[in-house]
Amino acid sequence: MDIVWFDDEEKYIGDFLALPKKLYGKRDIMQNEVEELELLTGKHVLNKYFKLYKLCAYKNGEIAGRLVLTKYPDDDIAYIGFFECIDDKECAGEMFASVEKLAKDNGMTKMVGPVDASFWIKYRLKVNLFDRPPYVSEPYNKDYYLKLFLENGFAIEERYVSNIYRKLPKKGFEVTKFKERLKEFSQKGYKIVSPDKKTWDKAIGEVYKLIMKLYSNFPVFKHLSEDDFKEIYSSYKMILDMSMVKIAYYEGEAVGFFIGMPNYGNRLYEKINLLTLLYILRKRRKCSDYVLLYMGVDEKHQGLGKAITQVIMDNLQIKQASSIGALIKKGKFIEGYVEEAREDQYEYVLLSKSLL
Repeated sequence: MDIVWFDDEEKYIGDFLALPKKLYGKRDIMQNEVEELELLTGKHVLNKYFKLYKLCAYKNGEIAGRLVLTKYPDDDIAYIGFFECIDDKECAGEMFASVEKLAKDNGMTKMVGPVDASFWIKYRLKVNLFDRPPYVSEPYNKDYYLKLFLENGFAIEERYVSNIYRKLPKKGFEVTKFKERLKEFSQKGYKIVSPDKKTWDKAIGEVYKLIMKLYSNFPVFKHLSEDDFKEIYSSYKMILDMSMVKIAYYEGEAVGFFIGMPNYGNRLYEKINLLTLLYILRKRRKCSDYVLLYMGVDEKHQGLGKAITQVIMDNLQIKQASSIGALIKKGKFIEGYVEEAREDQYEYVLLSKSLL
């Protein structure tokens, strides 16, 4: 085994980017190679927020593992991400031992992962339902990765789920309390509306302010500027079905939001060509499967989340679409939303290891 910490050497960057293609098939590879290359070369909009320490592991001269330690200023936690490894206990062990030494040498007191550099990119480890193809934005990995983390002293710190919902019938299905909440909030003067391309910039600015306020206590959350937030999510304007995006207003102020996306699987991470663009356009126009990505409601407006959910349920019934309620922290009340239609649950974890 050989462990190499690298900076900007083309060979190691190439090997780092090549490893996922050796581990995954076309159906389940979720690598965003363009984004990874930008991060590795310091050209990503988020690079200014952290420092990356990059590692490749070789077995018999062949690339066998990779990972990145992310260090933030004024934070003594080492975030471990972009982890990929062959199913080899020795390879994983040497990588984790090397990254642990580096973290301790930098005065860090804890390792947390998987975190691919930032809350705004990807974090968490998938632990079940590997027989299903990945859905858009899913943190996807090999089924043996949990074992490799646990064997090297990591423990589960947080658990998350994604609810798999069946297609709702057009008639004969309703959740009374959700319907009542929508009626109640409508009568109070709340407006739940979809942005369009003309109002998108205003809407995404409102979502930014709500996220900074409502998500700040999430594990691994880091603040970023509004300009950087808008740059990261600039492509959403073209790939979202705006009927599945909602902003809730009260007295002219945005007090809640919801963002759902057609389930593009891993197609958004491919090299963009005419066929991919046509696929995205068709999927956006007529989709039978959505991923319910983000929702947030100002705490002063309790119950509004159920009203927004009712609006989304109405849309899903009209579209005759199934859905995935993505990446909910285990035990949060939203996990139990619309249990009557839930078919199964994906499960994910965030792990940590003390260095004290």
